[in-house]
Amino acid sequence: MLPAMELRQLRYFVAVAEAGNISRAAKRIFLTQPALSRQIKALEDEIGQCLLERQAHSIRLTAVGEALLVEARELLQHAEQALERVRSAGRGTRLRVGYAPSLAAGMLSAAVESFTQLHPKTRVELSDLSTAAMLAGLQTETLDVALSVGQHRKTRGLNWTTISRAPWRLAVSQNHPLARTSHATPLDLAGEPLLVYRRRDYPEYWESISVWLHAQRQRPRIAGEYGGAEELMAAVASGLGVAIVTTQMARLFPRRARLLPLTRAPEPVPIAVGFRTDRADDPPLAVFVEELRKAGAAVEPG
Repeated sequence: MLPAMELRQLRYFVAVAEAGNISRAAKRIFLTQPALSRQIKALEDEIGQCLLERQAHSIRLTAVGEALLVEARELLQHAEQALERVRSAGRGTRLRVGYAPSLAAGMLSAAVESFTQLHPKTRVELSDLSTAAMLAGLQTETLDVALSVGQHRKTRGLNWTTISRAPWRLAVSQNHPLARTSHATPLDLAGEPLLVYRRRDYPEYWESISVWLHAQRQRPRIAGEYGGAEELMAAVASGLGVAIVTTQMARLFPRRARLLPLTRAPEPVPIAVGFRTDRADDPPLAVFVEELRKAGAAVEPG
């Protein structure tokens, strides 16, 4: 059983554990690094155990820290669900949508605009989430709709419909030698540091890229893993490496990097909308899914 402690401290601890670095976590939760360090130290004092092994530029969870991370995530989820139930008792209908910015660009905003005209009393709540988080959100009913990669969707109780397909591109910095070319080939990846999405959060991405690289007999060095599109493209723009991304990134970050067509590229990424099967007859949800389908069909391949 967890000792008496503040939920705020647990949120800070989870943020540090997921960021792998106190400085990065502090920026994400809008705290100074010393203030965050004090909160983690207070939590360790409360528990009476060391939670983190502090290294030069990163942290590593101790065995106690790993155990607390599991408990803290579960406790915070239950607390958030309880709070949402209380809030929902005093407000109107809402539609909670999880999405991946790297896939939703060009279609989500159009769908939301059309939907709110048809259902002005339904509030749409958008959450930028990883694939894993969206699946968990649908299963625990903290999300109503997810806009995600459409591969390997056989989870019982969930319905997925492909609404568009996004071709792949090679993202390079504006100063990279390849930026002056019209396209990139698999051989161009040889010797290039490759930047990718974090494997545990984006398993379909890893599978697609890994299978393609193997087929092209390329084994580039993985130079960094990132938890979101903003971080990945910032790293590319900074010249830390190149990345294999979808065309939607050009819509999100038109000045961050150069996106080159790939010869012999992987199959385009299916983009799908998912929801719980037992919600199929929910009128607002059905309308929103239809608007997403229309928006997806209207997006021209990049």
